[in-house]
Amino acid sequence: MQNAVRPRTVLHPGATTPTPRPRTHRVRTPVDADALRALHRAARTLLADLPRLTDRLVAALREQEPAYRAALAGDPAGTWQEVHRSLRHGVSSLLDPRAARDAARGCSWRVGAARAEQGLPLDALLHAFRLGGSLVWQGLVDETSRTAPEDVRLLVHVASDVWDFVDEHCTLVADAYRQTERQLARRRENRVRLLAAALLDGTARTADLPEAARTLDLPEGGRYVVVAVAGGPSADAVRAAFAPTTRAYWHTGAETDHGIVLVDGGDLPVPTGTAPGARVGVSSAVEGLAAVAEARGLADTALRLCPATGGTVRLTDHLPEALVLSCPELGAALAERLLGPLSHLGPADAEVLLDTLATWLACDGSAQRAARRLYCHRNTVLNRLRRYEQVTGRSLSRPSDLAEVALALTARRLLPR
Repeated sequence: MQNAVRPRTVLHPGATTPTPRPRTHRVRTPVDADALRALHRAARTLLADLPRLTDRLVAALREQEPAYRAALAGDPAGTWQEVHRSLRHGVSSLLDPRAARDAARGCSWRVGAARAEQGLPLDALLHAFRLGGSLVWQGLVDETSRTAPEDVRLLVHVASDVWDFVDEHCTLVADAYRQTERQLARRRENRVRLLAAALLDGTARTADLPEAARTLDLPEGGRYVVVAVAGGPSADAVRAAFAPTTRAYWHTGAETDHGIVLVDGGDLPVPTGTAPGARVGVSSAVEGLAAVAEARGLADTALRLCPATGGTVRLTDHLPEALVLSCPELGAALAERLLGPLSHLGPADAEVLLDTLATWLACDGSAQRAARRLYCHRNTVLNRLRRYEQVTGRSLSRPSDLAEVALALTARRLLPR
Protein backbone atom coordinates (compact mmCIF):
# COMPACT_ATOMS: atom_id res chain seq x y z
CA MET A 1 0.00 0.00 0.00
CA GLN A 2 1.43 3.37 -1.06
CA ASN A 3 1.04 6.86 0.27
CA ALA A 4 -1.85 7.41 -2.15
CA VAL A 5 -4.05 5.35 0.18
CA ARG A 6 -4.24 8.40 2.43
CA PRO A 7 -4.74 11.51 0.26
CA ARG A 8 -3.45 14.97 1.04
CA THR A 9 -6.95 16.41 0.50
CA VAL A 10 -10.40 14.95 0.15
CA LEU A 11 -12.92 16.55 -2.20
CA HIS A 12 -16.28 14.90 -1.61
CA PRO A 13 -18.85 14.63 -4.39
CA GLY A 14 -21.26 17.51 -3.81
CA ALA A 15 -18.93 19.33 -1.41
CA THR A 16 -17.87 22.89 -2.14
CA THR A 17 -14.36 22.89 -0.68
CA PRO A 18 -11.84 20.14 0.02
CA THR A 19 -11.19 19.06 3.56
CA PRO A 20 -7.47 19.53 4.25
CA ARG A 21 -5.44 16.56 5.38
CA PRO A 22 -2.08 16.85 7.08
CA ARG A 23 0.77 16.00 4.74
CA THR A 24 2.58 12.80 5.55
CA HIS A 25 5.93 11.84 4.15
CA ARG A 26 7.00 8.26 4.52
CA VAL A 27 10.21 6.81 3.18
CA ARG A 28 9.72 3.28 1.89
CA THR A 29 12.35 0.71 2.86
CA PRO A 30 13.15 -2.71 1.37
CA VAL A 31 11.07 -4.20 4.17
CA ASP A 32 8.14 -2.03 3.08
CA ALA A 33 8.46 -3.30 -0.47
CA ASP A 34 8.34 -6.89 0.77
CA ALA A 35 5.34 -6.00 2.92
CA LEU A 36 3.53 -4.54 -0.11
CA ARG A 37 4.19 -7.68 -2.11
CA ALA A 38 2.74 -9.80 0.72
CA LEU A 39 -0.23 -7.45 0.99
CA HIS A 40 -0.93 -7.54 -2.75
CA ARG A 41 -0.67 -11.30 -2.91
CA ALA A 42 -3.26 -11.74 -0.13
CA ALA A 43 -5.49 -8.95 -1.53
CA ARG A 44 -5.66 -10.61 -4.95
CA THR A 45 -6.90 -13.80 -3.29
CA LEU A 46 -9.55 -11.85 -1.33
CA LEU A 47 -10.69 -10.14 -4.50
CA ALA A 48 -11.04 -13.47 -6.28
CA ASP A 49 -13.11 -14.84 -3.39
CA LEU A 50 -15.09 -11.62 -2.77
CA PRO A 51 -18.60 -13.18 -2.68
CA ARG A 52 -17.60 -15.36 0.26
CA LEU A 53 -16.13 -12.35 2.09
CA THR A 54 -19.36 -10.46 1.36
CA ASP A 55 -21.41 -13.30 2.82
CA ARG A 56 -19.30 -13.21 5.98
CA LEU A 57 -19.73 -9.46 6.42
CA VAL A 58 -23.49 -9.62 5.75
CA ALA A 59 -23.81 -12.43 8.32
CA ALA A 60 -21.83 -10.39 10.85
CA LEU A 61 -24.03 -7.36 10.27
CA ARG A 62 -27.17 -9.43 10.68
CA GLU A 63 -25.85 -10.80 13.96
CA GLN A 64 -24.29 -7.67 15.46
CA GLU A 65 -26.18 -4.66 14.09
CA PRO A 66 -29.98 -4.46 14.58
CA ALA A 67 -30.37 -1.60 12.07
CA TYR A 68 -28.79 -3.73 9.34
CA ARG A 69 -30.89 -6.67 10.40
CA ALA A 70 -33.95 -4.61 9.47
CA ALA A 71 -32.33 -3.45 6.21
CA LEU A 72 -31.51 -7.03 5.27
CA ALA A 73 -35.06 -8.12 6.03
CA GLY A 74 -36.46 -5.40 3.77
CA ASP A 75 -33.96 -5.56 0.89
CA PRO A 76 -31.54 -8.48 1.27
CA ALA A 77 -30.31 -8.42 -2.35
CA GLY A 78 -29.76 -4.67 -2.38
CA THR A 79 -27.87 -4.72 0.91
CA TRP A 80 -25.70 -7.61 -0.24
CA GLN A 81 -24.81 -5.74 -3.45
CA GLU A 82 -23.96 -2.59 -1.47
CA VAL A 83 -21.64 -4.55 0.83
CA HIS A 84 -20.09 -6.34 -2.16
CA ARG A 85 -19.37 -3.06 -3.99
CA SER A 86 -17.81 -1.47 -0.92
CA LEU A 87 -15.58 -4.48 -0.31
CA ARG A 88 -14.57 -4.64 -3.97
CA HIS A 89 -13.56 -0.98 -4.01
CA GLY A 90 -11.78 -1.34 -0.68
CA VAL A 91 -9.74 -4.40 -1.64
CA SER A 92 -9.01 -2.93 -5.10
CA SER A 93 -7.58 0.12 -3.35
CA LEU A 94 -5.10 -2.13 -1.58
CA LEU A 95 -3.82 -3.32 -4.94
CA ASP A 96 -3.77 -0.01 -6.83
CA PRO A 97 -4.52 2.96 -4.55
CA ARG A 98 -4.09 5.68 -7.18
CA ALA A 99 -6.27 4.06 -9.83
CA ALA A 100 -9.00 2.95 -7.44
CA ARG A 101 -9.10 6.02 -5.16
CA ASP A 102 -11.81 8.07 -6.90
CA ALA A 103 -14.10 5.09 -7.51
CA ALA A 104 -13.73 3.97 -3.89
CA ARG A 105 -14.52 7.46 -2.60
CA GLY A 106 -17.51 7.76 -4.89
CA CYS A 107 -18.84 4.41 -3.69
CA SER A 108 -18.48 5.35 -0.01
CA TRP A 109 -20.09 8.74 -0.61
CA ARG A 110 -23.07 7.16 -2.34
CA VAL A 111 -23.50 4.62 0.44
CA GLY A 112 -23.48 7.39 3.07
CA ALA A 113 -25.98 9.50 1.14
CA ALA A 114 -28.31 6.58 0.36
CA ARG A 115 -28.34 5.32 3.94
CA ALA A 116 -29.11 8.83 5.23
CA GLU A 117 -32.11 8.98 2.88
CA GLN A 118 -33.26 5.58 4.13
CA GLY A 119 -32.92 6.64 7.76
CA LEU A 120 -30.32 4.04 8.78
CA PRO A 121 -28.55 5.35 11.92
CA LEU A 122 -25.10 6.79 11.27
CA ASP A 123 -23.60 4.77 14.13
CA ALA A 124 -24.80 1.56 12.46
CA LEU A 125 -23.30 2.63 9.13
CA LEU A 126 -19.91 3.45 10.65
CA HIS A 127 -19.99 0.18 12.57
CA ALA A 128 -20.55 -1.64 9.26
CA PHE A 129 -17.55 0.07 7.65
CA ARG A 130 -15.26 -0.69 10.59
CA LEU A 131 -16.51 -4.25 10.74
CA GLY A 132 -15.76 -4.57 7.03
CA GLY A 133 -12.27 -3.20 7.64
CA SER A 134 -11.72 -5.75 10.39
CA LEU A 135 -12.84 -8.65 8.19
CA VAL A 136 -10.61 -7.50 5.31
CA TRP A 137 -7.62 -7.20 7.63
CA GLN A 138 -8.32 -10.59 9.20
CA GLY A 139 -8.69 -12.06 5.70
CA LEU A 140 -5.29 -10.65 4.70
CA VAL A 141 -3.68 -12.12 7.80
CA ASP A 142 -5.39 -15.51 7.39
CA GLU A 143 -4.49 -15.78 3.70
CA THR A 144 -0.86 -14.83 4.35
CA SER A 145 -0.69 -17.30 7.25
CA ARG A 146 -2.00 -20.02 4.95
CA THR A 147 0.22 -19.40 1.93
CA ALA A 148 3.32 -17.70 3.32
CA PRO A 149 3.45 -17.84 7.12
CA GLU A 150 6.89 -16.27 7.17
CA ASP A 151 5.41 -13.08 5.64
CA VAL A 152 2.76 -12.48 8.31
CA ARG A 153 5.20 -10.29 10.26
CA LEU A 154 5.60 -8.08 7.19
CA LEU A 155 1.94 -7.07 7.29
CA VAL A 156 2.68 -5.02 10.41
CA HIS A 157 4.45 -2.52 8.14
CA VAL A 158 1.29 -1.83 6.11
CA ALA A 159 -1.26 -2.09 8.92
CA SER A 160 -1.37 1.68 9.48
CA ASP A 161 -2.05 2.27 5.77
CA VAL A 162 -4.92 -0.22 5.82
CA TRP A 163 -6.51 1.34 8.88
CA ASP A 164 -5.90 4.87 7.63
CA PHE A 165 -7.90 3.87 4.57
CA VAL A 166 -10.72 2.57 6.77
CA ASP A 167 -10.70 5.76 8.88
CA GLU A 168 -10.68 7.96 5.78
CA HIS A 169 -13.72 6.22 4.35
CA CYS A 170 -15.55 6.30 7.67
CA THR A 171 -15.02 10.07 7.65
CA LEU A 172 -16.17 10.28 4.03
CA VAL A 173 -19.30 8.23 4.74
CA ALA A 174 -20.10 10.38 7.77
CA ASP A 175 -19.66 13.59 5.77
CA ALA A 176 -21.94 12.31 3.00
CA TYR A 177 -24.50 11.17 5.56
CA ARG A 178 -24.57 14.49 7.42
CA GLN A 179 -24.68 16.57 4.24
CA THR A 180 -27.58 14.49 2.92
CA GLU A 181 -29.28 14.73 6.30
CA ARG A 182 -29.05 18.53 6.16
CA GLN A 183 -30.43 18.56 2.62
CA LEU A 184 -33.30 16.30 3.66
CA ALA A 185 -34.02 18.49 6.68
CA ARG A 186 -34.12 21.60 4.48
CA ARG A 187 -36.39 19.79 2.03
CA ARG A 188 -38.70 18.65 4.83
CA GLU A 189 -38.73 22.13 6.34
CA ASN A 190 -39.59 23.69 2.97
CA ARG A 191 -42.33 21.13 2.40
CA VAL A 192 -43.77 21.79 5.84
CA ARG A 193 -43.76 25.54 5.19
CA LEU A 194 -45.46 25.07 1.82
CA LEU A 195 -48.16 22.85 3.27
CA ALA A 196 -48.79 25.19 6.20
CA ALA A 197 -48.85 28.24 3.92
CA ALA A 198 -51.37 26.52 1.66
CA LEU A 199 -53.61 25.72 4.62
CA LEU A 200 -53.44 29.31 5.86
CA ASP A 201 -54.02 31.01 2.52
CA GLY A 202 -56.72 28.60 1.34
CA THR A 203 -54.85 27.10 -1.62
CA ALA A 204 -54.46 23.61 -0.08
CA ARG A 205 -55.99 20.84 -2.15
CA THR A 206 -58.22 18.28 -0.48
CA ALA A 207 -55.79 15.59 -1.62
CA ASP A 208 -52.97 17.33 0.30
CA LEU A 209 -54.77 17.36 3.66
CA PRO A 210 -53.64 13.88 4.82
CA GLU A 211 -50.00 14.75 4.06
CA ALA A 212 -50.38 18.11 5.81
CA ALA A 213 -51.79 16.36 8.88
CA ARG A 214 -48.88 13.90 8.98
CA THR A 215 -46.25 16.54 8.32
CA LEU A 216 -47.57 19.04 10.85
CA ASP A 217 -48.37 16.27 13.35
CA LEU A 218 -51.95 17.52 13.65
CA PRO A 219 -55.18 15.53 13.11
CA GLU A 220 -56.95 16.26 9.85
CA GLY A 221 -60.35 16.38 11.52
CA GLY A 222 -59.38 18.25 14.69
CA ARG A 223 -60.86 21.46 16.04
CA TYR A 224 -58.60 24.46 15.46
CA VAL A 225 -58.11 28.11 16.12
CA VAL A 226 -55.54 30.27 14.39
CA VAL A 227 -53.49 32.71 16.44
CA ALA A 228 -52.01 35.74 14.67
CA VAL A 229 -49.04 37.34 16.42
CA ALA A 230 -47.23 40.57 15.57
CA GLY A 231 -44.82 42.68 17.51
CA GLY A 232 -41.23 41.85 16.59
CA PRO A 233 -39.11 39.75 18.96
CA SER A 234 -41.86 39.74 21.57
CA ALA A 235 -43.84 37.43 19.27
CA ASP A 236 -41.32 34.69 20.08
CA ALA A 237 -42.31 34.90 23.73
CA VAL A 238 -45.97 34.47 22.81
CA ARG A 239 -45.21 31.34 20.78
CA ALA A 240 -43.12 29.95 23.61
CA ALA A 241 -45.92 30.60 26.10
CA PHE A 242 -48.31 28.44 24.05
CA ALA A 243 -45.87 25.53 23.76
CA PRO A 244 -46.39 23.78 27.14
CA THR A 245 -50.19 23.54 26.83
CA THR A 246 -51.01 23.16 23.14
CA ARG A 247 -50.26 21.23 19.99
CA ALA A 248 -49.57 23.79 17.32
CA TYR A 249 -47.60 24.58 14.22
CA TRP A 250 -46.22 28.11 13.91
CA HIS A 251 -45.77 29.63 10.47
CA THR A 252 -43.41 32.59 10.42
CA GLY A 253 -44.30 35.49 8.15
CA ALA A 254 -42.63 38.77 7.23
CA GLU A 255 -44.74 40.82 9.65
CA THR A 256 -47.17 38.35 11.24
CA ASP A 257 -46.74 34.82 12.55
CA HIS A 258 -49.67 32.41 12.50
CA GLY A 259 -50.16 29.46 14.81
CA ILE A 260 -52.44 26.60 13.78
CA VAL A 261 -53.49 25.47 17.24
CA LEU A 262 -55.37 22.29 18.10
CA VAL A 263 -58.22 22.88 20.56
CA ASP A 264 -59.39 19.85 22.49
CA GLY A 265 -62.51 21.51 23.83
CA GLY A 266 -63.79 24.87 24.98
CA ASP A 267 -61.79 28.04 24.41
CA LEU A 268 -58.09 28.19 23.79
CA PRO A 269 -56.23 29.18 26.97
CA VAL A 270 -54.33 32.26 25.80
CA PRO A 271 -51.30 33.23 27.90
CA THR A 272 -51.38 36.83 29.05
CA GLY A 273 -48.73 39.21 30.26
CA THR A 274 -45.88 37.24 28.70
CA ALA A 275 -44.83 39.58 25.91
CA PRO A 276 -45.14 43.34 26.39
CA GLY A 277 -45.78 45.05 23.07
CA ALA A 278 -46.95 41.90 21.28
CA ARG A 279 -50.30 42.00 19.51
CA VAL A 280 -52.26 38.74 19.48
CA GLY A 281 -55.43 37.96 17.56
CA VAL A 282 -57.28 34.71 18.25
CA SER A 283 -59.87 33.33 15.82
CA SER A 284 -63.03 31.49 16.71
CA ALA A 285 -62.79 27.70 16.41
CA VAL A 286 -63.22 25.85 13.11
CA GLU A 287 -63.56 22.15 12.33
CA GLY A 288 -60.74 20.41 10.45
CA LEU A 289 -57.57 21.51 8.69
CA ALA A 290 -59.63 22.30 5.59
CA ALA A 291 -61.13 25.30 7.44
CA VAL A 292 -57.82 26.74 8.66
CA ALA A 293 -57.83 29.46 5.98
CA GLU A 294 -61.18 30.71 7.29
CA ALA A 295 -59.76 30.79 10.83
CA ARG A 296 -56.67 32.63 9.61
CA GLY A 297 -58.88 35.41 8.18
CA LEU A 298 -60.72 35.66 11.51
CA ALA A 299 -57.42 35.78 13.43
CA ASP A 300 -56.14 38.57 11.20
CA THR A 301 -59.37 40.49 11.85
CA ALA A 302 -58.88 40.03 15.60
CA LEU A 303 -55.28 41.20 15.24
CA ARG A 304 -56.45 44.41 13.57
CA LEU A 305 -58.58 45.08 16.65
CA CYS A 306 -55.54 44.94 18.95
CA PRO A 307 -54.31 48.26 20.35
CA ALA A 308 -51.03 49.45 18.84
CA THR A 309 -49.44 49.20 22.30
CA GLY A 310 -50.13 45.47 22.44
CA GLY A 311 -52.67 43.06 23.86
CA THR A 312 -54.74 40.01 23.08
CA VAL A 313 -58.09 40.06 21.29
CA ARG A 314 -60.35 37.03 21.00
CA LEU A 315 -62.60 37.38 18.01
CA THR A 316 -65.54 35.83 19.90
CA ASP A 317 -65.36 38.67 22.43
CA HIS A 318 -65.43 41.39 19.75
CA LEU A 319 -67.90 40.24 17.13
CA PRO A 320 -69.49 43.66 16.41
CA GLU A 321 -66.07 45.17 15.74
CA ALA A 322 -65.17 42.15 13.63
CA LEU A 323 -68.31 42.60 11.58
CA VAL A 324 -67.34 46.19 10.82
CA LEU A 325 -63.78 45.27 9.83
CA SER A 326 -64.95 42.33 7.75
CA CYS A 327 -66.95 44.65 5.50
CA PRO A 328 -65.50 48.15 5.84
CA GLU A 329 -67.60 49.52 2.98
CA LEU A 330 -70.82 48.69 4.79
CA GLY A 331 -69.38 49.93 8.06
CA ALA A 332 -68.50 53.26 6.49
CA ALA A 333 -71.98 53.50 4.97
CA LEU A 334 -73.58 52.79 8.35
CA ALA A 335 -71.43 55.43 10.05
CA GLU A 336 -72.40 57.98 7.42
CA ARG A 337 -76.07 57.19 7.82
CA LEU A 338 -76.13 57.28 11.64
CA LEU A 339 -73.52 59.93 12.33
CA GLY A 340 -73.33 61.93 9.12
CA PRO A 341 -76.12 64.37 10.09
CA LEU A 342 -73.90 65.67 12.91
CA SER A 343 -71.62 67.19 10.28
CA HIS A 344 -74.13 70.03 10.00
CA LEU A 345 -73.06 71.09 13.51
CA GLY A 346 -69.82 72.78 14.28
CA PRO A 347 -66.88 70.34 14.55
CA ALA A 348 -66.51 70.95 18.30
CA ASP A 349 -70.24 70.42 18.99
CA ALA A 350 -70.31 67.26 16.89
CA GLU A 351 -67.26 65.88 18.70
CA VAL A 352 -68.87 66.54 22.10
CA LEU A 353 -72.03 64.69 21.11
CA LEU A 354 -70.10 61.75 19.68
CA ASP A 355 -67.85 61.52 22.73
CA THR A 356 -70.86 61.62 25.06
CA LEU A 357 -72.70 59.00 23.05
CA ALA A 358 -69.68 56.63 23.03
CA THR A 359 -69.10 57.10 26.77
CA TRP A 360 -72.76 56.50 27.58
CA LEU A 361 -72.70 53.24 25.60
CA ALA A 362 -69.45 52.19 27.30
CA CYS A 363 -71.17 52.76 30.65
CA ASP A 364 -74.01 50.41 29.67
CA GLY A 365 -76.48 53.30 29.21
CA SER A 366 -75.91 54.81 32.65
CA ALA A 367 -76.04 58.63 32.47
CA GLN A 368 -74.75 58.87 36.03
CA ARG A 369 -71.59 56.86 35.33
CA ALA A 370 -71.06 58.60 32.00
CA ALA A 371 -71.29 61.96 33.74
CA ARG A 372 -68.56 60.96 36.18
CA ARG A 373 -66.28 59.98 33.33
CA LEU A 374 -67.02 63.16 31.41
CA TYR A 375 -66.76 65.41 34.47
CA CYS A 376 -70.21 66.91 33.93
CA HIS A 377 -73.72 66.68 35.39
CA ARG A 378 -76.02 63.76 34.65
CA ASN A 379 -78.57 66.11 33.10
CA THR A 380 -75.90 67.41 30.74
CA VAL A 381 -75.38 63.88 29.46
CA LEU A 382 -79.12 63.40 28.98
CA ASN A 383 -79.43 66.73 27.17
CA ARG A 384 -76.63 65.81 24.77
CA LEU A 385 -78.24 62.44 24.04
CA ARG A 386 -81.59 64.12 23.29
CA ARG A 387 -79.84 66.53 21.01
CA TYR A 388 -78.31 63.64 19.06
CA GLU A 389 -81.80 62.19 18.66
CA GLN A 390 -83.15 65.49 17.43
CA VAL A 391 -80.39 66.01 14.86
CA THR A 392 -80.42 62.46 13.47
CA GLY A 393 -84.02 61.45 13.96
CA ARG A 394 -82.93 58.30 15.78
CA SER A 395 -84.29 57.13 19.13
CA LEU A 396 -81.80 55.71 21.62
CA SER A 397 -84.64 53.98 23.41
CA ARG A 398 -85.46 51.95 20.29
CA PRO A 399 -83.37 48.73 20.31
CA SER A 400 -82.79 48.61 16.54
CA ASP A 401 -81.64 52.25 16.45
CA LEU A 402 -79.41 51.70 19.46
CA ALA A 403 -77.74 48.66 17.84
CA GLU A 404 -77.10 50.63 14.65
CA VAL A 405 -75.66 53.57 16.59
CA ALA A 406 -73.29 51.27 18.46
CA LEU A 407 -72.04 49.72 15.21
CA ALA A 408 -71.73 53.14 13.58
CA LEU A 409 -69.56 54.39 16.46
CA THR A 410 -67.44 51.23 16.17
CA ALA A 411 -66.97 51.87 12.45
CA ARG A 412 -66.02 55.49 13.14
CA ARG A 413 -63.40 54.31 15.66
CA LEU A 414 -61.93 51.50 13.58
CA LEU A 415 -62.10 52.66 9.99
CA PRO A 416 -59.84 55.29 8.46
CA ARG A 417 -61.51 58.63 7.86
